[in-house]
Amino acid sequence: MKRQLIKTQDGSKTLLINDLEETYHSKHGALQEAIHVFIKNGLNLTNDYEINILELGFGTSLNVLVTFDEYLKNNKNRKINYFGIEKYPIFFEEASELSYSELFPNQIIKDLSLEIHKTEWEKLVELDVNFHLKKIKDDFFNIKNMDLPPIDLVYFDCFGARVQPDLWEKEIFEIVTSKMKTGGLLTTYSSKGSMRRALIELGFEVEKRQGPPGKREMLIAWKK
Repeated sequence: MKRQLIKTQDGSKTLLINDLEETYHSKHGALQEAIHVFIKNGLNLTNDYEINILELGFGTSLNVLVTFDEYLKNNKNRKINYFGIEKYPIFFEEASELSYSELFPNQIIKDLSLEIHKTEWEKLVELDVNFHLKKIKDDFFNIKNMDLPPIDLVYFDCFGARVQPDLWEKEIFEIVTSKMKTGGLLTTYSSKGSMRRALIELGFEVEKRQGPPGKREMLIAWKK
């Protein structure tokens, strides 16, 4: 599928899949969305010393970059293990054109923004003494067969239900739930009704929150 580079309203860039008319991030602001959904309503709501994060899907790497940036600013006394699942990785040339190094003042993040796309798949890589990343090239439904530690935080960042409806139904959430700790948190940009009902059926406490720019609402859900 052909991908096109576009600029979002906060000045950060994302990719558009022309055939699907679907973007990797919000057109209203890729960086703003990542910080609002996955940091303010995700990482910053957790307080364990060691936290295992599972992202569906890894995509452009923006979510791991904002997570690492937050770690450098406020969380270096914590240990973060980040597992990013992606079936169709973007090309290095696309990552370069996204220019995510321009979004972060910290030189460590600037350097990492491209190096992260060179790291080996299926290998746990040390980005910092207390931050490790493992990129996994696979289908989301195969998560049930993966050897993962108990997950504390899920970044549910799949393409929208309009283009991938099977990724917003009960089956995928059952698979994700099986990998989560009791008390674990799932956060997503969506507030889709069928997802909310599925999570409640699976024993989650679901909360609607203010969405990122361009969206009225989003969901977070605690596994009880």
